[in-house]
Amino acid sequence: MIKSMTGFGRGVSETDGYMIYCEIKGLNHRYLDISIRIPRYYALLEDKIKAAVRQFINRGRVEINIEVKKTSGLRHSVKLDKELAITYYNNLNDIADILSMPLEVRTIDLFRLPEVFSLEEQEEDMEKVWRFVEKALLIALEDKVAMRRNEGAYMVADIKERNLVNIARIKQLEERAPRAETEYRNKLRQRMRELFAAGAVDEQRLWQEAAIFADKSNVTEEIVRLRSHIKYLDELLETGGTVGRKCDFLLQEMFREINTVASKSNDLEMSQIAVDVKAELEKIREQVQNIE
Repeated sequence: MIKSMTGFGRGVSETDGYMIYCEIKGLNHRYLDISIRIPRYYALLEDKIKAAVRQFINRGRVEINIEVKKTSGLRHSVKLDKELAITYYNNLNDIADILSMPLEVRTIDLFRLPEVFSLEEQEEDMEKVWRFVEKALLIALEDKVAMRRNEGAYMVADIKERNLVNIARIKQLEERAPRAETEYRNKLRQRMRELFAAGAVDEQRLWQEAAIFADKSNVTEEIVRLRSHIKYLDELLETGGTVGRKCDFLLQEMFREINTVASKSNDLEMSQIAVDVKAELEKIREQVQNIE
């Protein structure tokens, strides 16, 4: 199935003292580019997150934002340096004796002294945290993939419709090309007769040049290749999977063929048809650039 590269997904996991929020946004990109925002304390989970994303997404820029909140328990513990507190107290007591002053020290005063109390982060079981993060991540990925599939189905329908339009216009080119060539030959013959009558040119050489020009202006090969490319594009869309870059390369070939038709045809109607085909190809390219 064809999928677009854009889309959005959200997942929430709440269990065993944790609340995990995960949001995923997809953007167009030539390759797979994963950007992760997660609290620094859990940054070592990034490799696992990227591995999980690669199971669902092959191409595009993927922006992931994950919040991890503890709903129970303490992340920090308070550490008391008793020996340091006693040392502070003894030193203060010595100073009071030297100055003959009463010692007025409260417990809170000791708490305020440097490094008597400190906060320590409690270690968390990262495998346990990963299970909760993975649950929210998978929900968000499935949500995003569903949106990408819906957009992909719309794009496939639009591209196929435009292919049908171009097939009809290519048929117009096929029908017009022989008539345009005949009209051009008749005009050329008339002009050549006028020149021959005036005796101004080498008759044999002029006929040779006219034949060469007529051969160069033939667009049969380009039209055949255009039909083949359109058929192959339809087949790629039916095959599905990661075909965005193939479709993009194929469109480059289609533009090359129709540009050749436009440059070789010495006919206003054919030139106008070629412009219409290029306009449809440009709209198809806009869609293809969003296909995974």
